[in-house]
Amino acid sequence: MNADNFSVKICDISEINLKPSMNKIVLITGATSGIGKACAIKFAQNNYYLIITGRRKEILNKLADDLVRKYKVEVLPLNFDVRDREQVKANIDSLPDSWKKIDVLINNAGLAVGLDPIQEGDIDDWERMIDTNIKGLLYVSRVVMPLMIKNKKGHIINIGSIAGKETYPKGNVYCATKHAVDSLTKAMRIDLLEYGIKVTQISPGAVETEFSIVRFKGDKETIGKVYKGFTPLKAKDVAEVVYYVTTLPKHVNINDMLIMPTAQANAGRINKV
Repeated sequence: MNADNFSVKICDISEINLKPSMNKIVLITGATSGIGKACAIKFAQNNYYLIITGRRKEILNKLADDLVRKYKVEVLPLNFDVRDREQVKANIDSLPDSWKKIDVLINNAGLAVGLDPIQEGDIDDWERMIDTNIKGLLYVSRVVMPLMIKNKKGHIINIGSIAGKETYPKGNVYCATKHAVDSLTKAMRIDLLEYGIKVTQISPGAVETEFSIVRFKGDKETIGKVYKGFTPLKAKDVAEVVYYVTTLPKHVNINDMLIMPTAQANAGRINKV
């Protein structure tokens, strides 16, 4: 990202007409589809002001417009890639002070690419998963956590996966990245404890979103088989739980929650009919 792009990005943010408000603020990464989009809708329904991020600018802006129109809340779309540390820092640092009072951070941006045995794995796929699922989460959290400490409040919710609890055939690097999310969530909980900041991991099983489109690189035949024969979770189901953990009393924190479709027992066992 060059200096010209930085100027445009910061200028766009500074021109937003902000109003003093008692509304809480949630920052959601990867908000253009799936769980991130569902979370944006759920929090907007509950009168949160939203900072939504994503790489697909047109989709991001359309979502922002839809949320403002339908729910009458303030929405700030930030178009950047969580894999780019400088973009992350520039965008969040450039927020007006009123938008830096972030109550909830939802680290949702993540993906799986490919399903090869590790000895045949595509290293570009590996790096894409590592850069998004681990480094992206860290880059965003590193900028937001000091803001929460300064504000003496906050709740970080990391979207994990059953893949962070178990390792399954051909899941290798994706599972490793989600195991890292599991460990980083525990580390955040420990290190932020003295500041009263809540940290939660929400780990879904099979969820029907764009996840499989990315993983199978658009292979429609394979994608069609993934959710056939059972009822998977919907993005809305996960968003309901994400919102729920933010509604608990100040002295209550959900450290970790594993959510599965009724038809799924673990990473490798799904009852298909």
